[in-house]
Amino acid sequence: MLEIRPLNNLSVHLERLIKGRLWLKVIIGLVLGAGLGVLLNPSTGLVSEELSLGLANWLDLPGQIFMRLVQMIMIPLIFASIISGIVGNTTENLKTFGWRLLLYFIFTTAISIIIGLLVTLIMKPGQYIFKLGGFPNTSLEHSVSTETPILMENIPTTISNLIPNNPLESILMGEMLGVVIFTIIIGVAITQLHNETARPIIRFTEAIQKICMIVVSWAMILVPYAVFGLMAALLSRTGIDIFLGLGYYIVVVIIGLILLMIFYLVLVLLVLKKNPFKFLQAIREPQLLAFSTASSAAVMPISMKTADEKLGVSSNISDFVIPVGATINMDGTALFQCVTTIFMAQAYGIELSLINLILITFTVVAASIGTPAIPGGGVIILASVLQSTGIPIDGLIVIIGIDRILGMFRTAVNVTGDLTACMIFNKFYGAISNTKAFADKT
Repeated sequence: MLEIRPLNNLSVHLERLIKGRLWLKVIIGLVLGAGLGVLLNPSTGLVSEELSLGLANWLDLPGQIFMRLVQMIMIPLIFASIISGIVGNTTENLKTFGWRLLLYFIFTTAISIIIGLLVTLIMKPGQYIFKLGGFPNTSLEHSVSTETPILMENIPTTISNLIPNNPLESILMGEMLGVVIFTIIIGVAITQLHNETARPIIRFTEAIQKICMIVVSWAMILVPYAVFGLMAALLSRTGIDIFLGLGYYIVVVIIGLILLMIFYLVLVLLVLKKNPFKFLQAIREPQLLAFSTASSAAVMPISMKTADEKLGVSSNISDFVIPVGATINMDGTALFQCVTTIFMAQAYGIELSLINLILITFTVVAASIGTPAIPGGGVIILASVLQSTGIPIDGLIVIIGIDRILGMFRTAVNVTGDLTACMIFNKFYGAISNTKAFADKT
């Protein structure tokens, strides 16, 4: 079996920024940008409308550079992450319950997206932003509904077209769903190769990942300045009321994450016949660490230790499920991506049909597999989801300003989902654990 380095090793390129409290710099940039934006707003009478517009265009520059850097490395990052996630965790466990684990992760991810869809469509957080004039849109055009009638008439053809007949064309056209599906198929096919044949491919994939993470670290340096500039430009055009809309959006995301957490506790109660509150008490340490670091990869060691010592999970189960979960089981992130996609569509006044919502669901399920287990990884991949649905990504830089807060909540949920999966698969495939374990305490 090929030795594949886990994805958390790649976060080393961002450690300096994280230790330098990048999130604090982002918040400071958000506040200072908001203050400058209020001063530059023509309604204050301090500057003319023409000067305000000109300054806003220059203030947008760091944000535009950031988004272009992200778009530039988006496809190779997704390609490398998905292949490493599939191939890197192919052990003997994959032959016994790997496919069942993958189906379980797809099931829970679909549940999280359904929760996100329902919460966002009911609470409509983006309509408040739309009434204020919406997010800025520098794209030439967007066309979400132009193909909807054709899709409605021929759904089977639409489903078959999800598999690209020309992957290079999908890459050039930015059809991210086709790229993701192509990558998954290639990743599964690589697992069927002999080690000697597959080794060069894996090493090449690792190199792509490292290069992408270096570029991401460069892009993240711009984030405080990008948030500062965009907030200043945004408030110079729309006013302070935009923060009320963002606050409502944060509440919607957190409500969705709480509902997803309740879903996990229901699984613990019904499938495992265990006390959900004792389960929460047992996993408190990895949850707190996940909340603090906003990185499920960084929490993997303590998650495996908690699963073995406090939940009574066999080590051969936890050693496989936790790394795989940290790579492809991003339920909280998938919910966040779904809510944000619908929120952005509402903020731009874009009507999404049933087919669009279904395609968003499939795209988020597939894209969540390629989400790096690092702070801000969800936002990077979210750009591909927005692009695949034709929603302008210009407003995404606004989300980055509050992403650290949301990232802490969704990472804690991600880790909870991984530990829940550990217990479920341990029940059916694990060995009998020690008597001091969580299983005997309940």
